[in-house]
Amino acid sequence: MTEKEILLSSILNCPRSSLYSGGLFLSAKVLKKLSRCLSLRSEGFPLQYILGEVEFFGLIFKLDKRVFIPRPETEILVETAINSAASLRPSVCGQIKILDIGTGSGCIAVALAKNLAKARIIAIDISREALEIARQNARLNGAEERIHFIQSDLLSALPHPLSAYDLLISNPPYIRSQDIEHLQKELKYEPRIALDGGCSGLDFYRRIIRQAPRLLKKDGLLLMEIGFGQYDKIKNIFEKTGNFKIIDLVKDYNKIERVIIGQRIAKKYG
Repeated sequence: MTEKEILLSSILNCPRSSLYSGGLFLSAKVLKKLSRCLSLRSEGFPLQYILGEVEFFGLIFKLDKRVFIPRPETEILVETAINSAASLRPSVCGQIKILDIGTGSGCIAVALAKNLAKARIIAIDISREALEIARQNARLNGAEERIHFIQSDLLSALPHPLSAYDLLISNPPYIRSQDIEHLQKELKYEPRIALDGGCSGLDFYRRIIRQAPRLLKKDGLLLMEIGFGQYDKIKNIFEKTGNFKIIDLVKDYNKIERVIIGQRIAKKYG
């Protein structure tokens, strides 16, 4: 469908076929709203924000400017986590304990909850506003009882005990600060906090990889989405800690390195 068809179908709450069935009446109110939406799009305002929702992993998520728009590439991260969970030994009560770092709209946590019946999921984000939307999306998709949301700057606010999780997953900000102003205009409407990965684009990888061992069980997994051309540098960060070994690298449908999987090895940490 064209964007005009998508917007009109949304405004009228009807399928595309109804737009061409004949006898469709467009009131002045509908035309005014459509004109406003098209004007916003011409300014680069993301279509997903105009619609107020997006489809991700076969589920519908509500969203607005408070959260990053889920991308199709991140579905590969979720799919990889689902496949990886099969190799994990369940914790107490037969559950796999998962931590979603930087949950944003909650898309990763909710998708995992809907596809991993024995998973217990904690989802964290530094943004209170993002967590409000994530909780809404958990309720919308019937996953609110499976996910516990916590406001935290990465892992700083998480309770102990140590080595509590079987799998950590994250799609961290990975765009270099100096590159953000030169990206497509749609991105200027998304939260910068969800985009800005620091001068090198790797700030959050360093922090997560450094903090993760205290929360992961031995042989637990850390899965992260990565940006184009970042694999070697992120692999180096993993290797320098001495707490992980890289066990897999998953490419997207364009053969771009997209998901890195590190496995925690037995080593004392400070």
